[in-house]
Amino acid sequence: MFSPSMLGGDFSRAGEDLEAIAASGADYAHFDVMDGQFVPEITFGAKFIEDLRPLSDLVFDVHLMIENPERHIERFIKAGADKITVHAESTRHLWRVLSMIKESGKDAGVAINPATSVSFIEPVLSIADSVLVMTVNPGWGGQKFIPQTVEKIKELDSRRAESGFDYTIGADGGVGRNNIQHLFQSGMDIAVMGTSFFNEEDKGSFLRSLEESVE
Repeated sequence: MFSPSMLGGDFSRAGEDLEAIAASGADYAHFDVMDGQFVPEITFGAKFIEDLRPLSDLVFDVHLMIENPERHIERFIKAGADKITVHAESTRHLWRVLSMIKESGKDAGVAINPATSVSFIEPVLSIADSVLVMTVNPGWGGQKFIPQTVEKIKELDSRRAESGFDYTIGADGGVGRNNIQHLFQSGMDIAVMGTSFFNEEDKGSFLRSLEESVE
């Protein structure tokens, strides 16, 4: 599965970017919410998502790169998020935050930075709907993929099989033609792509070629 990130597009043409994502055959649209505190950059808030929600039937995959996300979960739910991912490093109340999301009927995801171990989130793997492995340091697009992060994807895949968990595994950052096959083979289910997706003129052909490369 593919979740193209709006961060790689043009915010002044966000509606058109959503149409391009849908036309490509992707099922998800990824929204990187940055607060300038948890990460250096500032992007957008819940209103941006709320304004775009009526324009698309895509699954809105909202990635909160913000401090203390528990303060804002309700607002993003009301804005139209279908899936909300929070960073394990951003809150002291991770179990409570994931429970808040799940109780609202939305999918609850947990993300980990490149320097964060899988063991750090082990206590919440039983309730997480998804785990997002950051394969670059979060905060801005177009970064170089960190190869060592693949080991965490493999570990999460093994733990899922051993424990009977049903979370999906995503990778976010530097994902493209040169590593997509290895990532899927390592256990990744959802590829988040920003720059590599929006730089392609024919986005549908791009995704189809990636699918063919891993079949």
